This record gives sequence, structure tokens and C-alpha cells, in this order.
Amino acid sequence: MPRLHLGTEGVLAAIIVALCVVLGLTTDTFLTTQNLFDLLNNQSVNMIFAVGLVVVLIAGGIDISFAVAASVVQYVVMTLLIDHMGGGNWLLGILLSMAVGGLLGLVNAFLIHRFRIVSIIVTIGTFNLYFGLLMVFTGGVSIYDIPDWLYYSIPLIDLPASRGSATLYLPVVVMAVMSLATGFILTRTGFGRAIYGFGSSPEAARRSGVRVGMIHAFAYGWLGLCAGVAGLMQAHIVQEVVPNALIGQELPILAAVVLGGATLGGGRGSVTGALLGVLLLAVVQNGLNLLGVTPYAFRMIVGFIILVAITCSNLDKLLPRRAISKEARP
Repeated sequence: MPRLHLGTEGVLAAIIVALCVVLGLTTDTFLTTQNLFDLLNNQSVNMIFAVGLVVVLIAGGIDISFAVAASVVQYVVMTLLIDHMGGGNWLLGILLSMAVGGLLGLVNAFLIHRFRIVSIIVTIGTFNLYFGLLMVFTGGVSIYDIPDWLYYSIPLIDLPASRGSATLYLPVVVMAVMSLATGFILTRTGFGRAIYGFGSSPEAARRSGVRVGMIHAFAYGWLGLCAGVAGLMQAHIVQEVVPNALIGQELPILAAVVLGGATLGGGRGSVTGALLGVLLLAVVQNGLNLLGVTPYAFRMIVGFIILVAITCSNLDKLLPRRAISKEARP
């Protein structure tokens, strides 16, 4: 009888279903349409971050500056729209957010590729640079007077619920569009296959003619673009722009993407896995809150996942190497 091979995504989906059943039996509010819709609404920004980050991880890099980049995008775009463009509109806001976010990502790509610096070192530097500049120029002051088109929520699905209504909002659709676009690039294009190949074996990819600069530019530029969109959606959700609202989301999102099958060594990962990883951590966090467990437990879980991921990615260096076989006789 053939074995059932679920894969990483299948295992994650099974775990999520099992957790939902347990939480549904132990709490009164988890398996309600209102709570599940709120879960998707609240995690849409993190999911947009995740589908951008998975591209960087597949390419063999790492980036921890994306959340700060999203905050910078919020301030730059809002300032341009309010002071110079009469408030703008959705199309202009999204295009500007993509452009500014992509540009910030390309700064990382340039430094990593041109000076051959390890990606985590570069992004630690840009994390502090972007955040420092943001706080200096804004003085840490929030923007409350945002344009009307961004201020008012846009409901897409509105269902009656026991307490008011259960509603899905615009950021969920934006997340779905970004996820589909990223998945298409990675799985349906030759360039996407080149990203996987470069992440698996950079030297072999170079010898086969892969343009490394293009890989770096796309990976970090795409994450920056996703961060820009996520920053705009965050401002739409909370109806204001706060300079440090997104700071601290880097490690949970990194842990979620690693849970979804991406490795810190590159060459593996998928959009579906990244989304399921975010959803799994969201279910765990939501369940802990409903059960009255301290929020520090969630931070402990995130730290444990990262440690396990780093350990697994270095197992090949710890295990004894196989003896080199003799050359085959002609």
C-alpha cells in the first residue's frame, strides 16, 4: 500500500485543523465566523510580509529590515500624498508604496551584491539606519490625519454574527493578490526556477550563467515592494501612521516562513507554506490569548522555532561525511 506523503504544506494544514478542533472544544469563541474573519484581517499584513520574505530565503539570503522599511514607506507616501498630491487615491497610494518599498529593498540588494557582504549584516545595518532616519525626521510623531480613501474600511464580505457582524476587509484581498503574484513568479517562470537554483547552489548557478545581480535585485526588491504594500495596508487597518507600530514583527514572520518549509540555507520554500506558517502561529497566539496564557509563551515558541531552524540547517556540518566512493571503472 503506497504511503501518504503530505509534504510540509500538508502537515501544516493538518496541524492547523487539529489545533482548530482542540481550541473549538476548549473555548466558546474560537470557531466562530467572527473570530476566524478577524484572524484573517489581522494577519493579512503579516502574510504579505511572509510572501516577500520567502523569496529572499529561497534565494539563500535573509532580511530583517522589511518591517522598518514598511514604516518608512508609510511616512514617505503619506507625506507625498498629503503635502504634494492633494491626498491622492488608492491607485496612486499603492503605486507609490510599491515604488518606495522596492527602492529600499534594492538598497539592500546593491550592498549585498556589490560589496559581497553577508545579507544579515547588511539588513541589520539598514534596519537601524532606516529606523534612525525615520525617528529623526518624524520626531516619533504619528500621522492621524490620513486621506479619507485610506481611513474608511472597505468591507468585502459581511455576514451576521452573534455579536454584530463578521466582516472580511480589503487587506485580505490585497494579500491574496500578492500571494498569487509571488507564487506565479516562483513556480511558473524560468526566472523563478533560477531563484531556486541559485539558492540551492550559488556557485553552480553562476557557472551556468545565472545573473546573480538580477537574483539579488529581484529578491530584495520584491520583499521591499511587499513591505511597501503591507505598510499601506497597516495604515488602512489602524487608520493612522505610527513610526514603531511594525517594529518587532521580523522574528515571528521569519519563524512562520521557516515553519512553512523555507530553509535558512536557501533553495527551498513556497508561498503556500509561508502563508500556512503565518496562519499556524496566528492560531497558536489566538488560542493562547483565549485560554488566558501569558503572551510570553508565544515569544518562547517563536524563539524555539528559530533555534530549531538554525540547528537543522547546520546538521550537514555536524554529521560525519560519507566516505568518498572510488571512481567507477570504464
